[in-house]
Amino acid sequence: MKKILNYFVIIIILAGTIWFALNWQKNIYSKELLRLDIFGPSEITLGEEIEYVVRYRNNGEFRLDNPELVFEAPEYSLKDGEFFERQILGPEELGEAIYPGEEKTFSFKISVLGKEGDIKITKASLSYRPKDLKARYQSSSDFTSQIKSAPLVFDFDLPSKIASGKDFVFRINYFSNIEHLLTNLRGQIEYPSGFEFISSVPKLIEQTEWEIPVLNKSEGGRIEISGRLFGDLGEAKVFKAKLGVWKNGEFIVLKEATKGVEVVRHSLYIRQEINGNPQYVAVSGDWLHYEIYFKNVGEDSVSDLFMINQLEGEAFDFQTIKSDYGSFQAGDNSIAFDWRRVPDLQYLIPTEEGKVDFFVKLKDDLGSVKNPVLKNKIFIGQVKEEFVTKIGSKLGIDQKAYFQDEVFGNSGPVPPQVGEATTYTIMWHIRNHYSDIKNAKIKAILPQNIELTGRVFPEPEFEKLTFDSQSREIVWLAGDLARGVGVTEPPLTIAFQISFTPAVYQRGQIPNIINEVQITAEDSWTQTIIESLAPAVNTSLPDDPTTTNGTIQ
Repeated sequence: MKKILNYFVIIIILAGTIWFALNWQKNIYSKELLRLDIFGPSEITLGEEIEYVVRYRNNGEFRLDNPELVFEAPEYSLKDGEFFERQILGPEELGEAIYPGEEKTFSFKISVLGKEGDIKITKASLSYRPKDLKARYQSSSDFTSQIKSAPLVFDFDLPSKIASGKDFVFRINYFSNIEHLLTNLRGQIEYPSGFEFISSVPKLIEQTEWEIPVLNKSEGGRIEISGRLFGDLGEAKVFKAKLGVWKNGEFIVLKEATKGVEVVRHSLYIRQEINGNPQYVAVSGDWLHYEIYFKNVGEDSVSDLFMINQLEGEAFDFQTIKSDYGSFQAGDNSIAFDWRRVPDLQYLIPTEEGKVDFFVKLKDDLGSVKNPVLKNKIFIGQVKEEFVTKIGSKLGIDQKAYFQDEVFGNSGPVPPQVGEATTYTIMWHIRNHYSDIKNAKIKAILPQNIELTGRVFPEPEFEKLTFDSQSREIVWLAGDLARGVGVTEPPLTIAFQISFTPAVYQRGQIPNIINEVQITAEDSWTQTIIESLAPAVNTSLPDDPTTTNGTIQ
């Protein structure tokens, strides 16, 4: 019995020793054997490339086989312009084993998206199998950074007080000072209750969102929104906007903007007419007659008013401003009207309306400006109003005729002779200055005794050129043209050949071989029809230096 008891005690001691050894070895492997650290900046800047360094060291006496390192980037990280979540390094990078005393570091360069103040956590884990053991162990570490700077400007240009039910315009401005370009950005706006959307430039997606495909450093843009706001007197309304990117159905916010306004009731209503039209579309070279009407819509009389009209726009020729009662200030290009000189500003009873006016000319040539506008910011009492007038594109058509040319090579007597055919080349050149146009159409009337030969250059334009033998109208459907065609880019041109056989009654005359030409198109910027004319051309061929006599023989 005593012998059996001794065996039992020995077995218990042996089992305890094995259990202690295994657990001791496990603790050494899981806690003491491998040290894993992450190093990086504690404060980061939005979009800036940052470097995280992962370092490990085998502090034990055992070889660690089949190591695998997993680097987990912070949420919403980018690498080489693409979203990046994790990177796994195996034996190819780490080696087949980590030997006692061995230390290695690995660098990971990324950029991080998020808004200012966001906390970003970087994680790393290293798994391995100690020599002669089947179980795998893992060491982990993490590192915390905070986005301290987001060098993006994103804000509202919005008045602090808005009259209930009155049309107004506000803007959202954005600008990037981030070292790297940003792509596929989206802007979102949240309107307060009582806001009624009218329009926007550029056009918004579902009236609340817009795209910014590329935003480089030191570049920016603007969204302009027109609307009405309804609310109780003194009620506060809050506009909110976000700038960010979409990823897998989730919107990542980079910048936020908030602006509060107060609903008020103005005592003055302002309207503007240019050349008698409240929706006037201007043209370069125009003389503009501005008429500013102001009506007392309050319950009390108003007096001793002072009005300022501040003009903005490269198209204005400020040297031409004329006004009987207004004084022009060249410093800020404003025209001031004082109640001491303008009777209508001295005293207005409820429902009474007054008026001031001035004249200004637009420059004949606006250069290479795109989609030009004129702005008049009006200040009177506590009321501020802004009126925007679009300038239509300047469209031009040149009509020229040649006998000597390199397109078709014409034939026949010059000057023309009765009963004999002479061919000519007619060339049309289109110029379009300031904005894109659609559906450009050019038409002219061919006089009697003039026929088309069927020769057209370039050949693809042949199908766009038509002729009605009854009306004798020739039409070229030129289609859509971008701004700058014929100005900063070559003109759109067509050449076609005509044949002229003079009749007896034309002897001694210099007749037209093509009548006045007209071009019409739809201006994509102003949504109006614009046109231009070019004069008829006769047999004297003023553009052909080889022709000196056009009198029919």
